[in-house]
Amino acid sequence: MRIFFIGFGQAGGKIVDMFIEQDKRLGTSSFRGIAVNTARTDLMGLKNIELKDRILIGQTTVKGHGVGTDNAAGAKITFEESDAIISAIDKRGTHDVDAFMIVAGLGGGTGSGGTPVLARQLKKIYREPVYVLGILPAPEEGRLYSYNAARSLATLIKEADNTFIFDNSAWKNEGESVKSAFQRLNDEIVRRFGVLFRAGEVGRAGVGEMVVDSSEIINTLRGGGISSVGYAVSEVVTRKGKPGMGSLIGGIKGLRKKEANEEVLLGEDRTAKIISLVRRAMLGRLTIPCDYSTAERALVLVAGPPGELDRKGIEKAKSWVEENIAGVEVRGGDYPVNSNYVAAVVMLATVSNAPRIKELMEIARSTKEDVARSAQEQKPSLVADDIEPLFE
Repeated sequence: MRIFFIGFGQAGGKIVDMFIEQDKRLGTSSFRGIAVNTARTDLMGLKNIELKDRILIGQTTVKGHGVGTDNAAGAKITFEESDAIISAIDKRGTHDVDAFMIVAGLGGGTGSGGTPVLARQLKKIYREPVYVLGILPAPEEGRLYSYNAARSLATLIKEADNTFIFDNSAWKNEGESVKSAFQRLNDEIVRRFGVLFRAGEVGRAGVGEMVVDSSEIINTLRGGGISSVGYAVSEVVTRKGKPGMGSLIGGIKGLRKKEANEEVLLGEDRTAKIISLVRRAMLGRLTIPCDYSTAERALVLVAGPPGELDRKGIEKAKSWVEENIAGVEVRGGDYPVNSNYVAAVVMLATVSNAPRIKELMEIARSTKEDVARSAQEQKPSLVADDIEPLFE
């Protein structure tokens, strides 16, 4: 799948920079991207996105210093300079793109405010779907960050074709600061979505037997709303032992029978392994913890060495997922890669029960009420209100 990434704000820019790095390292051309920011220093800190693809907006208003946590300012600047962003996207090329993906932290100012505005503009101009990968702030980052995230998310659900959520609080280790966890969390994001969005591309290991192409991913995400992604990985165990020579009485016939029995056993092992991996992916840590049984659609992808992939295992895993979600649409397939691991990715599309989202909305409502209350509690004026001013 060919993805055009737009990294919005500091967090979004860093993550897209990592996607581009991964693409270069693998020698593929699945991803391309630009970075957009109101802060010049954040753009200069990127390593893999070319300088011409780093777009500084809001220079006349914030002079390249960013908007801080003011996401209303981020939205306003993006609206006023959306033509410059679209122009940069067109220069990078969109003729073979399957989808756009805006990546942003939802707690700050630039990405939080600008992402919904850009999503709307992209949908007006292009026919390809526009997805968002939004990163939720952890509660300890402050109520203002949670408030910004809630406002941004409430708008994104209406504007984007689907919104993937990664919840920092669900992935941060106990006692670990959010700042020290950022690199590890970003690695987790790029690993999961890197496997998912490369499905269907022809790699060095060939084409899968059950190919998951871009249309299947797009159809799975067509319902909009919020989606979550699960991931599980297992190392490939190499079998070094040679089969026995067999008895002289049994001869070649007996040896072939033994080898055939071993092949059946190995096939059963692969089937069980894939089913187990898919279960672990769906029941383990999702990008946003949610009640997986409320998902309307799902997609199962298994990646690994061709000899470790098993059609029967994938079909059974798909059936298991279908039995455990609200909808009946479950797509799936394999993605051959030359590696020493087998990975399973489960995409749960349009989930309707995510406790963290409800908690975020409650924090936002409470914060809004506190702000309104503090605005009413003004200090008494030294000048009487009924005295006419000299001029208006």
